[in-house]
Amino acid sequence: MKLKKQVTVCGGAIFCVAVFSLYLMLDRVQHDPARRHSAGNFPRSQISVLQNRIEQLEQLLEENHQIISHIKDSVLELTDTGAISPSGHLPFRSANGSWVLPFDGRPTFLSVKPLDCQFALARRSQTDLQMLDVYSLLSFDNVDGGVWKQGFEITYEPNEWDDEPLQVFVVPHSHNDPGWIKTFDKYYNDQTQHIFNNMVVKLAEDPRRKFIWSEISFFAKWWESADVHKQEAMRKLILSGQLEMVTGGWVMTDEANAHYFAMIDQLIEGHQWLEKNLGVTPRSGWAVDPFGHSATMPYLLNRANISSMLIQRVHYSIKKHFAATRSLEFMWRQTWDIESGTDMFCHMMPFYSYDVPHTCGPDPKICCQFDFKRLPGSRVNCPWKVPPRAITDANVAERAGVLLDQYRKKSKLFRSKVLLVPLGDDFRYDKALEWDQQYFNYQKLFDYMNSHPEMHVKAQFATLTDYFNAVYKANGVAPGTRPPDYPVLSGDFFAYADREDHYWSGYYTSRPFYKNLDRVLESHLRGAEVLYSLAVAHARRAGLEGRYPVSDYSLLTDARRNIGLFQHHDAITGTAKEAVVIDYGNRLLHSLVGLKRVIINAAHFLVIKNKDIYRFYQTEPFLETDDRRATHDSLPQRTLIELESSPRYLVLFNPIEQERLCVVTLLVNSVRVRVLTEDGQTLPVQLSAQWVSAVEMSGEVYQASFMARLPALGLAVFHLYDSADSPMTLRSDTLLRIPGRGQSIRGLDPLPVRSQTVDAQPFYIQSQSLTLGFSGTTGLLESVRRKDDPQEVRVQIQFLTYGTRPSKDKSGAYLFLPDGNAKPYLQREAPAVRVVEGPLFAEVVAHYQHFQQTVRIHNVPGVEGLSLDITTMVDIRDQNNKELAMRLVTDIQSGDTFYTDLNGFQIQPRRYFQKLPLQANFYPMPAMAYIQDSQYRLTLHTAQALGVSSLASGQLEVILDRRLMQDDNRGLGQGLKDNKRTANRFRLLLERRSGRRERGINKARSVSFPSLLSHMTSTILNHDVLALPVLSRKHGVPPMRTFAPLAGTLPCDFHLLNLRSIQSLDTHSPSPYTALLLHRLGLDCGLEAQNPGFNCTTTQGQMSSFKQLIHLGIK
Repeated sequence: MKLKKQVTVCGGAIFCVAVFSLYLMLDRVQHDPARRHSAGNFPRSQISVLQNRIEQLEQLLEENHQIISHIKDSVLELTDTGAISPSGHLPFRSANGSWVLPFDGRPTFLSVKPLDCQFALARRSQTDLQMLDVYSLLSFDNVDGGVWKQGFEITYEPNEWDDEPLQVFVVPHSHNDPGWIKTFDKYYNDQTQHIFNNMVVKLAEDPRRKFIWSEISFFAKWWESADVHKQEAMRKLILSGQLEMVTGGWVMTDEANAHYFAMIDQLIEGHQWLEKNLGVTPRSGWAVDPFGHSATMPYLLNRANISSMLIQRVHYSIKKHFAATRSLEFMWRQTWDIESGTDMFCHMMPFYSYDVPHTCGPDPKICCQFDFKRLPGSRVNCPWKVPPRAITDANVAERAGVLLDQYRKKSKLFRSKVLLVPLGDDFRYDKALEWDQQYFNYQKLFDYMNSHPEMHVKAQFATLTDYFNAVYKANGVAPGTRPPDYPVLSGDFFAYADREDHYWSGYYTSRPFYKNLDRVLESHLRGAEVLYSLAVAHARRAGLEGRYPVSDYSLLTDARRNIGLFQHHDAITGTAKEAVVIDYGNRLLHSLVGLKRVIINAAHFLVIKNKDIYRFYQTEPFLETDDRRATHDSLPQRTLIELESSPRYLVLFNPIEQERLCVVTLLVNSVRVRVLTEDGQTLPVQLSAQWVSAVEMSGEVYQASFMARLPALGLAVFHLYDSADSPMTLRSDTLLRIPGRGQSIRGLDPLPVRSQTVDAQPFYIQSQSLTLGFSGTTGLLESVRRKDDPQEVRVQIQFLTYGTRPSKDKSGAYLFLPDGNAKPYLQREAPAVRVVEGPLFAEVVAHYQHFQQTVRIHNVPGVEGLSLDITTMVDIRDQNNKELAMRLVTDIQSGDTFYTDLNGFQIQPRRYFQKLPLQANFYPMPAMAYIQDSQYRLTLHTAQALGVSSLASGQLEVILDRRLMQDDNRGLGQGLKDNKRTANRFRLLLERRSGRRERGINKARSVSFPSLLSHMTSTILNHDVLALPVLSRKHGVPPMRTFAPLAGTLPCDFHLLNLRSIQSLDTHSPSPYTALLLHRLGLDCGLEAQNPGFNCTTTQGQMSSFKQLIHLGIK
């Protein structure tokens, strides 16, 4: 009661201060002497200012109301349901059957400043092309366009260039996939190294020759093996402008499945390498092969000081429309940009492909004749049966005229008289002969054109930036600036179709096991980067740099590069050959092991109380890792902690930038488990079975769960004992609902279990925040009710399957070509369903033949307890041409609108278009998707990229896995038959919209934002707490203490994306500098705020929490 009184007094004091502050502000508005003389005659501008201030005051009042409400909630947690714990501090069950936990005595609140909500509410700048509107406008027909099959006939007048000659920039390039049909190393050994070796010689032969290169992963590998003379020759070519590095990423990243953390990291890795070894910074972006383009990419390139970019794989109907309106070059603006600060000049290639037949002009039959690698005698020929002819004095006039005709026709699709003509294809220029064939023949054509003024053309080899600079110069603007009358576009370019109804929406899900493994690696990399940077800073400050394994930096570099490699558009996409997938998997596993080593080494140093006694021995690790994977394609096995009467120590790492109140589950070897905090406080423990099958539990391994409060970016120490039964250790109540069995008590199980036969009556589990209803027949979720809401919301989970077309083109790694609507997943007998309830969590596990779904809710206050934790274990290895989908069916009136994220960075509104085939309405979901109406928003958060859609009002549907027996004719030459047992992890969040922001929820708005709670939910899903047991030691464990690097927490609308040690001149060691990457989040404040479980404030972009890092010596 004493605590209750203290909190009540505190709350009352805050309320009084808030009210008095509001009074003073209103009094200042009403009685400002400067305004008195103009009473009754306010200018409109001052009235507008006054209205804005009144609105701000209203929002301040609402904010203070929220603070008081959250303090009130914290107080009520002390006496929830009116019951008092029998012992005052033990978990107990209230009269309604729900568990009540002892309160840790820390009232918490959420305070979002009104001005921090304004960004989401602000009026967006107008754009000429909004892609959602373009989709609504187009008919998406597929009319035969003649020689340009997907376009139209292009005509011109011969004298159009009399006053201003056509400038033609031919850009030689070679697209090198870092893994696809061959592994990265095999491609390098067979082809890529020869491209570089020839490049050094052939470009130097003529200063007019130019070339561009984008994949730094390959270039860095060549550089490391090249001798000093080759390195110097290559450096000279780059500094002279003959060779340009474009984009400069480690790879040409996929843009659908990749998370923005990894997209940025591979860009940094490439740019850092270029700066260190060559002293250059890329100026232009080049993305010819990703299967659709995200609006996130131009933003990231803009922030990397790249001023122009090029894209290629865009739906053929959109290309045709943009060509007809001469909109193929535009300023690409973020949908959320209030002004024009994010604008990026973008060139969209107009034709089918980036190969030579589709780049010189609209007629591939003619353009192919100017791909001189295909000269007679080559192993590559022209499908149109007309081969190229070597250029001679006898045919140069005719050949130049034919080629110029194509150049002129292509130029008619653009707004300037400057033309870009890429000249290359996959792994081109690997033979010295091709360098000679292309450069000698084209130079003859250029010399002829340039020496005949009547042709009104100037043609030359060029780099990509040469082209962009000429466009800017022709329009009289600075590089990166919008030329006059060029359109401004917002939105993205998904889903991609290259012909007919062949939509590349299958790869959003293909090989989901590795999509999940990728995100596990990303989380570990971020955690390792943070701990390593902090540990090295502490070691340097303490003068212990010589003792700490600073050499772990090489493990970080290795992981950065392997994760970067996997962002390649044939890696994370799941579209490489099986042997290449194995190579990627082994690289990822190798890096995961290395990152765990970096984490345990840093954690060891940071938690040791007395740094003077710290010693590092490579062969004697201080900590164990949280889990292990036997192979690259196996699921993780959590580390078993063997308890003893003497204490076992555990270090928990919280990798997120906010304090965290969460449930931690460990595997232990005893049912007699006791958990203590660092200061000796005994914690409530929920003891549960470890199940080896649907109905059989282990007799040797158990789950011990406890609630922990962890510091931001910090490490906390706990003690575990095998002791006599503690009143704080409570065993879960487990019920098995098994088909065909009556109710019974199973006496032989190590923990008590009841069983009963399946019946049709729904059943429920509950926590202090949520009540979930489940189908008695299927064991799957049926409804969700928030405890603060009397209304139960239908949220029904269904499983369905898609087949593929019975004839002609079929689904494959890239394409989704279903045989119609999905069919309900059926199995002959009802599933075995396990219901587990306890003080810290309750869960329902439904076992089906091809999947096992666990729906868990945590009985803790704050973020962790406000959403459903869903894991769906999928295994479809015995299926043929089947895709398994999970559908959420609700009574939310969402209409035809739904929302998906782009790369975990931003939200893109979508519409279901009846005029498009089913497969065209699927979109990538790297992080989340939601539907909403005027009352509710339902968000599905995901820990792995998958394909998602909303095929009817109130529905969300996600494809979980795909097993396809044939190739889809896009070059892979294989189906998808290497499926794995895959864990798909989700969080499902139901939010209620506050009444004052109901208007126009699903109207044609181009921008939407997650709530603050939604952002936090995504963060906890993607960044698990790592449980690191201290290994038993003969001489005992030295004293340890909690490590909390921040004096407080970050403002809760900031996400610490990375704390990345910068490389020194020696690749294997860090410099004294660290890159701090922060992302300030856009918030939808129109959803009811929930207490996050820690003190959460926003500060209008101001931060002070990192002063402590600076004191450590982090630069």
